[in-house]
Order: sequence, then structure tokens, then C-alpha cells
Amino acid sequence: MTAKTHAGRFFEDYTLGEVIAHAVPRTLSGGERALYHALYPARGPLHSSDEVARGCGLPASPLDDLIVFHTVFGKTVPDISLNAVANLGYAEGRFLAPVWPGDTLSARSEVIGLRPTSNGKAGVVWVRTGGLNQRGEAVLSYVRWVMVRKRDAAAAPPETHVPALAEAVAPADLVVPAGLDFSGWDTRASGEAHRWGDYAVGETIDHVDAVTIEEAEHMLATRLWQNTAKVHFDATQREDGRRLIYGGHVLSLGRALAFNGLANAPLMVAINGGAHANPCFAGDTVRAWSEVLDRAETPAPGVGALRLRLVVTRGAPFALRDGDGRYLPEVLLDFDYWALVPR
Repeated sequence: MTAKTHAGRFFEDYTLGEVIAHAVPRTLSGGERALYHALYPARGPLHSSDEVARGCGLPASPLDDLIVFHTVFGKTVPDISLNAVANLGYAEGRFLAPVWPGDTLSARSEVIGLRPTSNGKAGVVWVRTGGLNQRGEAVLSYVRWVMVRKRDAAAAPPETHVPALAEAVAPADLVVPAGLDFSGWDTRASGEAHRWGDYAVGETIDHVDAVTIEEAEHMLATRLWQNTAKVHFDATQREDGRRLIYGGHVLSLGRALAFNGLANAPLMVAINGGAHANPCFAGDTVRAWSEVLDRAETPAPGVGALRLRLVVTRGAPFALRDGDGRYLPEVLLDFDYWALVPR
């Protein structure tokens, strides 16, 4: 019998510096937008209305930033995290160009770091992933690291290298979509009056609302992004017999909940860092809060940038770490990003 299937890569299968072209390009349509808005309480006017987008200098409403992120991320899973224990974090992410219905996205990754775990049963893999449209133009770039099982605990690990990553994307490196002009932004479209100048560094915002995560919604979302990681589908992959909720699902829920208090922060343009602090499971009720970390001006008319920390938690707002500096067990996601805001 000739084997035609494969079980995915394990930690010892990676080589520092290798470039992986990921399979299955995907053409996006309004269907992805409709499903995204059905799965999450997303209601930003720039991603909901062509008329609002045209009023901001764009030809039409672009697809939500996290639709692009999840689509590109999903392409990488069969090669990077099919045998993952957990996705650990993000850095140096930049949204480089808007994506429109009808665009086709593909992805490729470079292995930039490898480190075995202390127990020898797994290792951490760092990759820099790029998302490209049908013209070969880069629309997204980010680094993520993931813990991947070893096929054979006795196998020699690959060369160890931990990459040095920037703490944050510099404001000068933020890419503002061509033609974007917020000088005529109408806050009646969002329902909130707060603009860039109304936010202060150090300010914290309780986003108030909560969502209980359903198994069915998570399964639909993870399949929508063609994410095939075994820990999300196969209950036998974990000793506790539970399916792990995709971290991107938690991220999108948190970003959507943040609309209450950040309704005029429609575009995510950079990912500075992120950590999936604790596992999330169906039945968890999640809430979100944000902290303003920095502010920056941009050369685009009427456009400012806010650096924001988004925390998704099962607990109370504004609680993050214990006295020893470790994440509290109820904290699920600590996510640092830049968003564009009308001035």
C-alpha cells in the first residue's frame, strides 16, 4: 500500500531559514463578511457600509481586517500548527493594503526561530508569514510562534535559534490605506462621539458587554478560516478531552466587543504583540477591556493612530497579572495593536 496522506509536520521537521509556500489560495467575497458579522458582534461602519467607506476616500468597504488575518493564518495551519499544542503569540504584524471582495489571498512563511521545550516532547517554532493578493502584492505580514509536538521524543531537535523581535511597530512604519481621509468622518454612523483627541495614554476602558462562547459557533468559525489544527476538532488531542477554542475566535470576539468605547477606531493597521495567556473552552463567558498605550499622528488627512492593549478575560476588567507577574488564570488574550482613528 502506498501512503498518500500525511500527518503534518512535527517539531523535528523544521529547518531554520526554510520558506514554505502554503496550499489552497482563497478568493474572498461578501459571504465571508456576512458570516464574520454573524459570528461576532462586529458592526464598525467602515466595514459595513460602502457609502461610509466612499466618504473616507476608499472605493468601497474593505473586508474586515481580521477576516484577512484569519484567512492568511488558516492557510498556514497545515504546515505550521497542525500538530500544535498551542499558538503562543504574535509580533511585528502589519496590514499592508486593503483587501476587497473578489481578491484572492495566498500565504507563505519563513521559519525564523526554533527552540525545544525542556521536557523534550515538543518545541517552539517561530515563523514570519506574508499574505499576498492575486497580483502578488503583500497585504499582511506578521510573526507568530507556536508550540509543536515532536513525532519522536528521542529525535535530535533542530538547530536552536530564538529571534529578536521588536517590542512594537513604529508609528512611522504604519501603512495607512491609499486615499484614506477621515476629515469628514461622521460620528453619527458609529453612534459614538469619541475621536483621537478624546483618548489619553494610560486610560482604561471597560467594554461592558459579554459573550458566552458556543461550541457550534467555534466549529463554524474555525472551518470558515480553513483552520485544520487538530486541537480544535479532535477531543482526543487533549488529556482533558476538551476541544481548544481557536485563539483567533477569541481575538475577533474581543475586537468586536471593543466597539463599545472604541466605535471610531475602525481600522487595525498593526499587531505589536499578543499572547494567548490561558486556554479557552466552549461555555466560557468572555468580556473585554482596553488600555490606551500610545498615540501617534499620521500624514493622512484627519487620521490619527492609537496603540491599544485589548484584554479578553473570563474575569473582572483591569485585572491582568498576579503578584509574581504571571497572567491571572481568567485572562485569555493580551493583544497589543495599532488602530486608525479620526482626529
